[in-house]
Amino acid sequence: MPKLRLSDEEWRRRLSPRQYEVCRRKGTERAFSGAYHDCHTPGVYHCICCGERLFSSSAKFDSGSGWPSFSESLSREALRIEKDRSLGMLRLEVLCDSCGAHLGHVFDDGPAPRGQRFCINSVSLKLEPGAGEGGAGEEEGEKG
Repeated sequence: MPKLRLSDEEWRRRLSPRQYEVCRRKGTERAFSGAYHDCHTPGVYHCICCGERLFSSSAKFDSGSGWPSFSESLSREALRIEKDRSLGMLRLEVLCDSCGAHLGHVFDDGPAPRGQRFCINSVSLKLEPGAGEGGAGEEEGEKG
């Protein structure tokens, strides 16, 4: 159960139309269209909806998929994984555990040692630039 619970109208006011579509309605941005798919800035990626710390840039890798890909999250508690049977296939959906935002999907074709690829929509993230797992400042995860 998400810790941050807002009404649909509150989410619409907080988020851009694209952020709302992806994060609250389980949409997907087009491959290679997001701000972070080719971003190499060190820092921490947060949930755009609630600010939860999700991924470190040190776990980011180029999967060639067109979406930001991470080999692991900052903590297991930050994410919730659920079965997704949409589009006629079974996938594992990645959600922010704090607010229930749809982030993307996780696949078992990632790098060793865990073998996981968290394939995440840029628009669902906000990068806090800085060294390793800290830093200051922010960038929106949406292309202008």
